[in-house]
Amino acid sequence: MNDTQGKRGGWRWWYLLFLVQFVAVLWPPFYNRAEPSWAGIPFFYWYQMLWVIISAISTAFIYFVTERD
Repeated sequence: MNDTQGKRGGWRWWYLLFLVQFVAVLWPPFYNRAEPSWAGIPFFYWYQMLWVIISAISTAFIYFVTERD
């Protein structure tokens, strides 16, 4: 039996963090407003850009936590 086959199976709870990212940006009524603005940028725009950064960091974190040798 191949040893790598046993390592590849299974589901990790860390992957639920992807669901947080998905819901945070896919529900527009939550962030569809202009206030509060930050440095003259409406909330609608800076909220989405903040989630780009959060998603990149979170995806990297999930990758390193679930990485197997």
